[in-house]
Amino acid sequence: MPTQILAGWIGETFGHAPANKALFDRALTHGSQAADNYERLEFLGDRILGLAIAEWLYDLFPDEPEGALSKRLNTLVSGTVCAEVARTIGVAAHLRLGKQARDDGAGDSANVLGDVMESLLGALYLDGGYPPARDFIRRAWHDRVHADARAPQHPKSALQEWAAANNRKAPIYEVIDRSGPPHAPHFTVRVSLGGFAQAEASGTSKQEAETEAAAALLAQVSG
Repeated sequence: MPTQILAGWIGETFGHAPANKALFDRALTHGSQAADNYERLEFLGDRILGLAIAEWLYDLFPDEPEGALSKRLNTLVSGTVCAEVARTIGVAAHLRLGKQARDDGAGDSANVLGDVMESLLGALYLDGGYPPARDFIRRAWHDRVHADARAPQHPKSALQEWAAANNRKAPIYEVIDRSGPPHAPHFTVRVSLGGFAQAEASGTSKQEAETEAAAALLAQVSG
C-alpha cells in the first residue's frame, strides 16, 4: 500500500500524523507475512487500552464498587469489542497478510482484527504518547462505555449465579469441535448443568464460544 495512503488513513482515523510510519506498518503485519509482526505491539496496546478504559470508568462511575467497574472493564477490552472497533475504522483494508492467511479468511477473523486493534494502540502510544491513544479510545469506545446504565453481567458469571440460586450443578464447558487454520480458528463449545440442560455455540476463540454458549443456556433456562 502506498505510504501516503496509509499515512492519510492513520491521520484521519487516529487524529495523529505518524512520525514513525514503520510502527504502524508493523502493527498491521500478520505473522504469515513477516517475522517482524504485530505481536509485541499487541502486548503493549492491550495494556494501554486497559489503562485508558479503567481511568475513564473510574471517573464516569464514581459510586460503583470495584466489582462493577471490573465487569464493565472486562466487557469493553474484550477481543470481540476490539474486533468490532477494528471493523468500524476499516482495519481490514490495511492488513498485511500472507497469501494463505488471506485465502483462509484471516482478514475477517475476529481474533486477528482484535489483536491488530490492540497493536495499533501500541503503535499510537509509542509514536505519540499516551494522550493520542487515550483520546482515540474515548472516541472509538464512547457509545459502548455509555451504553449500560448498570454494569453488564458476563454471561458465564450470570449462568454460574443462576445455577447456584436454583440448586443446580455448576456449569461445565467442553470444546466439542475445533477447526480452521491457526490464524483463523473456529471453536464449538457445549455447556451443561449436569443432566438438567445444555447448549452449544461457536466462536473464533474458545472464550467467545464459551460466552455464547453460556448466553444461550441462560436464555433457555430462564426464559
